[in-house]
Amino acid sequence: MVSAYHVEVFAAGERSVLSRHVTNLSGPAFALVELPEATRAALFARYSRSPKSLRRLLLDEFVGGDDPGAGEAITPVAGVGEERARDLFGRVLSEYGDDSVAQLAGVHLACEQVSQLLAKAIEWGRLAGYLEQSTRYIPYTDRRDGHYRWFRDPEVLADPRLGPVYEAAMDGLFDTYCDLIEPLRAHLDRTLPEQEDPAARRRALRALSLDLLRTLLPAGTVSNVGVFASPQAYEAMVMRLRAHALPEANAYAELILAELEKVIPDFLTRLDRPDRGGAWVDYLRETAHGLDRAAAELTAGMRVDATLQQGDAVRLLEWDADAEDRILAAALYPHSALPADALLDVVSGLPEARREELFAAAVGERGNRRHRPGRGFEHAAYTFEVVSDYGAFRDLQRHRMLTIQWQELTPALGYAVPREVAEAGLEDRWRAAVSRAEDAHAQLQPRFPQQAQYLVTLGHRLRWLVRLNAREAMHMIELRTSPQGHPTYVKVCREMHRLIRDQAGHPLVAGSMRFVGEEDVHLPRYAAEAGRRTPTSGD
Repeated sequence: MVSAYHVEVFAAGERSVLSRHVTNLSGPAFALVELPEATRAALFARYSRSPKSLRRLLLDEFVGGDDPGAGEAITPVAGVGEERARDLFGRVLSEYGDDSVAQLAGVHLACEQVSQLLAKAIEWGRLAGYLEQSTRYIPYTDRRDGHYRWFRDPEVLADPRLGPVYEAAMDGLFDTYCDLIEPLRAHLDRTLPEQEDPAARRRALRALSLDLLRTLLPAGTVSNVGVFASPQAYEAMVMRLRAHALPEANAYAELILAELEKVIPDFLTRLDRPDRGGAWVDYLRETAHGLDRAAAELTAGMRVDATLQQGDAVRLLEWDADAEDRILAAALYPHSALPADALLDVVSGLPEARREELFAAAVGERGNRRHRPGRGFEHAAYTFEVVSDYGAFRDLQRHRMLTIQWQELTPALGYAVPREVAEAGLEDRWRAAVSRAEDAHAQLQPRFPQQAQYLVTLGHRLRWLVRLNAREAMHMIELRTSPQGHPTYVKVCREMHRLIRDQAGHPLVAGSMRFVGEEDVHLPRYAAEAGRRTPTSGD
């Protein structure tokens, strides 16, 4: 059989070297292995300026040897190609400013013992993968070095007056959290229906107890965040944290940088240059300060409608009136030879029955929520303002195909005690702990305005703004209304779906979201737990 692809010929010595660093020697697709991150990225950077294959570039420019063409003379060297890569990055990245080169490597980074506030700052960047330790399914009952797992801000604790206030309020929240776990689980065990699998039911009850109690945890609760990102994304992260108003973020930026310099130093040379990283951080910090001053001046004395300050809320502020026509025209565009505006004119004049037929064709036969239609659905956008508890915001903020902004975390918008906690007779103890934390917040806020946020619980409400297209709305709403979802963000996403359908008047968009969960589930993790073969150690 004739191959569609050219097979490059290498000498025996060359094949010996290549076999260590590529997954095959003849196919057109292959992966790089056992090479430094800098060398891998530099190889790809050279790709765009050379007619040679990647294998030939590796041999000719990055592997040691006096005469690469001789084959047998080639010998691999320690840190293959790093010197060559360092020279290339010095010219391409630092001098020429070709940032795409900094997208060609990747690093896994563990960020441990970070507060919830810092976790959100770390996860701000879109171009990275994040995995965050759950506050829903991991109990926060243990002590480390004699302390509960909350961020022990050194500046606050050093204050002779406010340090003890801060510590007592934080410990009070964790003490109450620990004290309520067993009574709440016992109440749920008495009141929720039996299930066929007793072990799965026990695990689900435990998960539900922690799920409900997580809103008592403060924003200073520490967690672990795993990150996989390119050097470019890490460079932006370090600058963002250096410019952040939270002292914890400033200090953690240097911890992150110190570790990245051990593995990708050649990508980070701009960060400490005053005219590059220094100027960028100054720009971010000064812009934020300027907006702080402007907001204070412009809104001084203003009062907000009381209805916008009470309880949870989801408001649809902006949408495209012709969103469904835009989606149809964009979906048809790759399959047509007409200009985009001509297609929009065509679909906008169609009878309703024909529009519905075309929309169904664009959506396709979705077998499950992972079957999502194409990018035509990205041509319609919605802007929502949400007031929800901080815990729900944390989970929804992690969706990266969003434009999302949020306000400072304070107790001003209040909080809600879960219904199950009240029914179990535990509400008074819950409110007493939160009241002490709110009093401590009021005392800290004048001197430590950023660190005071640590005392606000995950159950306190936050106001935030989110803009997303119809395709991402489908993904988020369907995922976050599944049976495993937390009730607070389930409520937010169901309301978003209703507003798209009723307020925006987009029944076709809303109808395409066929996997929006509508049932109220008593044991949201039961189905998942019942499918597990091995119980957890906590059972």
